Amino acid sequence: MTSLISHTTFDSIDAFAQSVFWGEVLDFHEDPEAPNRAGEVECLIFSADGTQRLLFIEVSNAKQLKNRVHLDLKPAQGTRDEELVRLLALGAREVEDLRNADGTGWVVLADPEGNEFCILRSDAERQS
Repeated sequence: MTSLISHTTFDSIDAFAQSVFWGEVLDFHEDPEAPNRAGEVECLIFSADGTQRLLFIEVSNAKQLKNRVHLDLKPAQGTRDEELVRLLALGAREVEDLRNADGTGWVVLADPEGNEFCILRSDAERQS
Protein backbone atom coordinates (compact mmCIF):
# COMPACT_ATOMS: atom_id res chain seq x y z
CA MET A 1 0.00 0.00 0.00
CA THR A 2 1.25 3.52 -0.75
CA SER A 3 0.07 7.08 -0.49
CA LEU A 4 -0.26 9.51 -3.38
CA ILE A 5 0.15 13.27 -3.18
CA SER A 6 -3.24 14.85 -3.78
CA HIS A 7 -1.89 18.41 -3.94
CA THR A 8 0.71 20.68 -2.41
CA THR A 9 -0.71 23.38 -0.14
CA PHE A 10 0.71 26.85 0.46
CA ASP A 11 -0.41 29.06 3.32
CA SER A 12 -1.03 32.51 1.86
CA ILE A 13 -2.00 36.02 2.83
CA ASP A 14 -3.77 36.38 -0.57
CA ALA A 15 -4.70 32.96 -1.97
CA PHE A 16 -6.02 34.38 -5.24
CA ALA A 17 -2.91 36.48 -5.99
CA GLN A 18 -0.68 33.50 -5.21
CA SER A 19 -2.73 31.23 -7.49
CA VAL A 20 -2.38 33.78 -10.31
CA PHE A 21 1.40 34.12 -9.81
CA TRP A 22 2.05 30.36 -9.64
CA GLY A 23 -0.36 29.70 -12.51
CA GLU A 24 1.78 31.98 -14.69
CA VAL A 25 5.04 30.48 -13.44
CA LEU A 26 3.98 26.87 -14.05
CA ASP A 27 1.36 27.29 -16.82
CA PHE A 28 -1.23 25.79 -14.45
CA HIS A 29 -4.92 26.65 -14.73
CA GLU A 30 -7.94 26.84 -12.48
CA ASP A 31 -11.01 24.64 -12.79
CA PRO A 32 -13.26 26.39 -15.35
CA GLU A 33 -16.32 25.04 -13.53
CA ALA A 34 -15.12 26.46 -10.19
CA PRO A 35 -12.89 29.45 -11.05
CA ASN A 36 -10.77 31.12 -8.40
CA ARG A 37 -11.91 34.58 -7.37
CA ALA A 38 -10.29 37.44 -5.49
CA GLY A 39 -11.12 37.23 -1.79
CA GLU A 40 -11.64 33.46 -1.73
CA VAL A 41 -9.84 31.71 1.11
CA GLU A 42 -8.92 28.66 -1.02
CA CYS A 43 -7.70 28.72 -4.63
CA LEU A 44 -6.67 25.57 -6.52
CA ILE A 45 -4.69 25.36 -9.77
CA PHE A 46 -3.88 22.32 -11.94
CA SER A 47 -1.21 21.22 -14.40
CA ALA A 48 -2.42 20.79 -18.01
CA ASP A 49 -2.84 17.03 -17.53
CA GLY A 50 -4.46 17.46 -14.10
CA THR A 51 -1.91 15.29 -12.31
CA GLN A 52 -0.29 18.11 -10.32
CA ARG A 53 -2.27 20.50 -8.14
CA LEU A 54 -1.37 23.45 -5.94
CA LEU A 55 -3.77 24.74 -3.30
CA PHE A 56 -3.42 28.19 -1.76
CA ILE A 57 -5.19 28.72 1.57
CA GLU A 58 -5.45 32.10 3.28
CA VAL A 59 -4.03 32.34 6.78
CA SER A 60 -3.83 35.37 9.04
CA ASN A 61 -0.08 35.33 9.71
CA ALA A 62 2.68 36.11 7.20
CA LYS A 63 5.59 33.77 6.53
CA GLN A 64 8.26 34.30 9.19
CA LEU A 65 11.01 31.71 8.73
CA LYS A 66 12.75 29.84 5.93
CA ASN A 67 10.61 27.27 4.11
CA ARG A 68 11.19 23.70 5.26
CA VAL A 69 9.99 22.49 1.84
CA HIS A 70 10.36 24.33 -1.45
CA LEU A 71 9.93 23.78 -5.19
CA ASP A 72 12.92 23.31 -7.50
CA LEU A 73 11.94 24.36 -11.02
CA LYS A 74 13.62 23.82 -14.38
CA PRO A 75 12.72 25.55 -17.64
CA ALA A 76 10.41 23.62 -19.96
CA GLN A 77 12.01 25.52 -22.85
CA GLY A 78 15.03 27.79 -23.06
CA THR A 79 17.72 28.26 -20.45
CA ARG A 80 17.83 28.79 -16.70
CA ASP A 81 18.91 32.39 -17.21
CA GLU A 82 16.08 33.12 -19.68
CA GLU A 83 13.59 31.61 -17.25
CA LEU A 84 15.07 33.69 -14.43
CA VAL A 85 14.32 36.87 -16.38
CA ARG A 86 10.71 35.70 -16.97
CA LEU A 87 10.16 34.80 -13.31
CA LEU A 88 11.50 38.14 -12.10
CA ALA A 89 9.16 39.91 -14.54
CA LEU A 90 6.23 37.94 -13.06
CA GLY A 91 7.03 39.25 -9.57
CA ALA A 92 9.57 36.82 -8.13
CA ARG A 93 12.45 38.29 -6.11
CA GLU A 94 16.04 37.04 -6.20
CA VAL A 95 17.20 35.79 -2.79
CA GLU A 96 20.57 34.23 -3.60
CA ASP A 97 22.54 33.65 -6.80
CA LEU A 98 24.34 30.31 -6.62
CA ARG A 99 25.33 30.08 -10.30
CA ASN A 100 28.90 29.06 -11.04
CA ALA A 101 31.25 30.29 -13.77
CA ASP A 102 31.08 26.87 -15.48
CA GLY A 103 27.28 27.21 -15.90
CA THR A 104 26.27 24.90 -13.06
CA GLY A 105 24.32 26.03 -10.02
CA TRP A 106 20.95 27.63 -9.44
CA VAL A 107 19.22 30.79 -8.27
CA VAL A 108 17.09 30.98 -5.12
CA LEU A 109 13.99 33.12 -5.63
CA ALA A 110 11.00 34.13 -3.52
CA ASP A 111 7.41 34.42 -4.66
CA PRO A 112 5.42 37.60 -3.88
CA GLU A 113 4.74 36.36 -0.32
CA GLY A 114 8.36 35.36 0.36
CA ASN A 115 8.17 31.58 -0.21
CA GLU A 116 11.55 30.41 -1.51
CA PHE A 117 11.96 28.31 -4.65
CA CYS A 118 14.89 27.58 -6.97
CA ILE A 119 15.42 27.76 -10.71
CA LEU A 120 17.80 25.10 -12.03
CA ARG A 121 19.36 24.53 -15.44
CA SER A 122 17.21 22.98 -18.16
CA ASP A 123 17.67 19.35 -19.19
CA ALA A 124 19.43 20.53 -22.37
CA GLU A 125 21.85 22.68 -20.36
CA ARG A 126 22.72 19.77 -18.05
CA GLN A 127 23.44 17.50 -21.05
CA SER A 128 25.88 19.91 -22.72
